[in-house]
Amino acid sequence: MNRILPFFSLTVVLSHLFVPLVAQNELATPPGAKVPGGDKLGVEATDFIRIDENEQSARLQTSITGYQKGDVTVDLIGAVHIADKKYYETLNASFVKYDALLFEMVGGENINQKKAAEQNQQGGDLQTNLLRGMVEGMSRFLKLSSQVQMIDYSAKNFVHADLTAQQFEKKQDAKGESLLSFAMSAAQQAQNEGVEQPNPAKLFAALLSGDSNMLKLEMMKNLGNGDDQITALAGDNVIIGDRNKKCIKVLRKQVKKGRKTIGVFYGAAHNPDLEARLLKMGYTKAGQEWLTAWDVPKNGKNPRKEEEKGAVSPEKQESASEAK
Repeated sequence: MNRILPFFSLTVVLSHLFVPLVAQNELATPPGAKVPGGDKLGVEATDFIRIDENEQSARLQTSITGYQKGDVTVDLIGAVHIADKKYYETLNASFVKYDALLFEMVGGENINQKKAAEQNQQGGDLQTNLLRGMVEGMSRFLKLSSQVQMIDYSAKNFVHADLTAQQFEKKQDAKGESLLSFAMSAAQQAQNEGVEQPNPAKLFAALLSGDSNMLKLEMMKNLGNGDDQITALAGDNVIIGDRNKKCIKVLRKQVKKGRKTIGVFYGAAHNPDLEARLLKMGYTKAGQEWLTAWDVPKNGKNPRKEEEKGAVSPEKQESASEAK
C-alpha cells in the first residue's frame, strides 16, 4: 500500500504545477459576473497556498498577493488548476479590474485570438499526454472544474507571459529536463522535508469507494505545502526559473507601455520565485487576500447544506404566521 504514495505525490505535484501546460483549442464562455470574495490579511503573510479548516470542513485556499512600486501595482494571483467552479467564476470577475492580466500557458500565445480556434491541436509528446490524462482523470473523480475550461482567456486584457511550445521544448532538451523528472524531484523534496503525506489506508479506501471528498482531504496535505516544496527547486530550470524569467520580461514590457494595474495569473507554486524577482526589482509587498479553491466537508457532511436544512424557508414562515 505504501507504493501508492510516490505515485500519488507525483500526481499531485504535476496537477499543481503544470496545467495549463499546452494551449487548448476551446475557449471558456465567461460565467456570470460575481463579486470577488476573500479574507484580507496583513502584509506579513508570505504563503501563497494554504489549508484553512475547522471541525466541519477543510478549505484549500490560494492567495492574491499585492506588490507596489511607485504608481504600479502587481498582484500575484496564485492558482490551482482543478478547483470548484465558483473559484474560477470569482477569478474571472476579478480579472476585469486589471490593465493587463499576464497568464501562464506554454504554447498559449494565440489562445486569446480568433485564430486560436483554428489551430490544429497536435497530439503532443508522451509526457504531455500522460500529464493531461492524469489531470483530467483527477478532475472527473474529484468532481472539480478545469482551469482551461472555466477561465475566459479571450478577455481583451489577457497577455500571454509564458514560453512558446518550441521555446519550452528547446530549453528542456538543452538542460536535459522533463516534466516527469522535475515532478519526481519535487515529490522527493517533499518527503525529505517531512511534509505530511497522504494516509495510504484512507487514500486506498477513497479510491475504492469513489469518495471524492475523502480523496480531496488527503490531497490537501500535499497541495497545502506546494509552494514550500518547490521553492528549493526553483532557479536554473525550465519549469520554474525560465518560465518565471519570461513572465518578468513580459511584465517589464507592460509597465513600459504604461500599465499601472497588472495581474500575474500563474500556478501558486511559481509565486515564491516570482516574489523574489519582484522584490529585487524594488517592489514592496502591499497586502494579501485569500480565495477558496476547494471547500470540502468532513465526515461526509456539508456544513452549508446542513445549515440550509435547518433553516426555515420564507414560505414556511409565512404559512406558520397565517396558521397563528
